[in-house]
Amino acid sequence: MTQPPPFIDLPGDRPLRVLLRRSSRARRLALRVSRLDGAVTLTLPARATLRTALAFLTERQAWLTQAVAGLEAPIPVATGTALPVEGVPLILTPAAVRAPRIDGDTLLVPQTRPVAANALAFLRHLARDRLASRIAVHATALGRDAGRLTLRDTRSRWGSCTASGDLMFSWRLVMAPPRILEYVAAHEVAHLAQMNHSPAFWAEVGRLFPAHVEARRWLKTQGSTLHRYRFEGA
Repeated sequence: MTQPPPFIDLPGDRPLRVLLRRSSRARRLALRVSRLDGAVTLTLPARATLRTALAFLTERQAWLTQAVAGLEAPIPVATGTALPVEGVPLILTPAAVRAPRIDGDTLLVPQTRPVAANALAFLRHLARDRLASRIAVHATALGRDAGRLTLRDTRSRWGSCTASGDLMFSWRLVMAPPRILEYVAAHEVAHLAQMNHSPAFWAEVGRLFPAHVEARRWLKTQGSTLHRYRFEGA
């Protein structure tokens, strides 16, 4: 049986590239369009043929084109970009400063380095500072010790907690309103006591951060907007 290539390119007014992914668990073909970056993925059962994949995509090409067109365009981070910092849009402005700093409604960044690199460094530093502070508060309230704090640019989750107590978070949380970062910090710290999502776990989250329902709703409805900002070349 011929194995399909990793991609299929669909021609048209707006050509589409579709990533092919085989899964031994898949029982039927499944098509997904990422809300984060518009990537199109077709999951195939182990024995599906390339002809089957092409026919499936051709039949759904109109839907695919419409779905991709309806996504919000990515925002390149550059001079003049209104970059959200703790929920407040700040205009990125190169200036004669040694380190990035907020001045009113602007984020001043050193003019000797690329703007995107400056902005990324600022956000990562601020995210670590804010998360470390909130983790300490919630861990003390829980009576547990948190492990190492790691920041990543994750797409599938905003945070995680290992069995040894190490915590990982997306640094993009610092772009959201402070209550959102606060909720995710409380959520992951609660896993230090309950390594599950049982009623007991949610009771701990509610004790640490009572407004967690609204914060979860914000992440589901607006969290993807944080991934629109692209720090290319940073």
